[in-house]
Amino acid sequence: MTNGSSQCEGQVEMNFSGRWRALCASHWSLANANVVCRQLDCGVAVSTPRGPHFLEEGDHISTVRFHCSGEESFLWSCPVTVLGGPDCSHGNTASVICSGNQTQVLPQCNDSLSEPAGSAASKESALYCSDSRQLRLVDGGGPCTGRVEIFNQGSWGTICDDGWDLDEARVVCRQLGCGDALNATGSAHFGAGSGPIWLDDLNCTGNESHVWRCPSRGWGRRDCRHKQDAGFICSEFLALRMVSEDQQCAGWLEVFYNGTWGSVCRNPMEDITVSMICRQLGCGDSGTLNSSVALREGSRPQWVDGIRCRRTDTSLWQCPSDPWNYTSCSPEEEAYISCAGDLQLLCVCPNPVGCSEI
Repeated sequence: MTNGSSQCEGQVEMNFSGRWRALCASHWSLANANVVCRQLDCGVAVSTPRGPHFLEEGDHISTVRFHCSGEESFLWSCPVTVLGGPDCSHGNTASVICSGNQTQVLPQCNDSLSEPAGSAASKESALYCSDSRQLRLVDGGGPCTGRVEIFNQGSWGTICDDGWDLDEARVVCRQLGCGDALNATGSAHFGAGSGPIWLDDLNCTGNESHVWRCPSRGWGRRDCRHKQDAGFICSEFLALRMVSEDQQCAGWLEVFYNGTWGSVCRNPMEDITVSMICRQLGCGDSGTLNSSVALREGSRPQWVDGIRCRRTDTSLWQCPSDPWNYTSCSPEEEAYISCAGDLQLLCVCPNPVGCSEI
């Protein structure tokens, strides 16, 4: 961390291949900040403030999005997405203030619902409290979709879907660094959980910093069962498929992003990128781009262009590319891929169906 008043606060920077780069604040969460503080022996994260940031002229900002649970030992142990990363201005870099003392115990977050939202007391406790709780999404195929679960008092538990809507989902998506909410699901859409049902009758405004700061019945007070476990889909949920009338390992390449299937552009898709796609779809270790197929009918987004996979990447989501754009290329530049292998594995996502392994 740099440019802070102590070694335990400031702008977060990571060394990539011998060069220090600031991290973009887009999708930067308190869970990410907690990992940074622990890794640097700086206690726990108190806040992730926005404010003046300092970069040398010509410095680059990394657009890697981290999806930490908060319990990882190192920031680079967290799941990441790079594909479609937004352009990041020099005024939008990630920063954190840590408690600075491993043995210090910060005031625990107040569970009382008596303080009116927006009051001076509630704002102060929001800034200077330490949450031992954790939040995660499970059984959705990725870090940004699934059944919502909270770790509290030593146990993972669920949230009941009574009153569950996009306001609650927005809080969870933002808390996890997963963008905005697309859909709030109930009735155990992603399967029934186990353990305690921690929260019921949530009534979020959508602006809370943590989902457990929303008004509710209180911890462990509920009148529902696990068949009503709540889940959701965030805008950073990604899925991959190939579309063809009669083939499983050849077709138009599509990515699910921001709630919609759209095409992938083929420039400058090299062999290493095509091989990555075929492997991720369970269709062998190599493939080819086919530019002689006729244009397909219908309109759809062309979500992403400029994909450049590297040998160190383990999935398409880790490959750098241009930012997400509804019209990243013309229909003539949509990618049609033929993989060399036969279908070995196809994981069907709960929503939408027919997508690849996440």
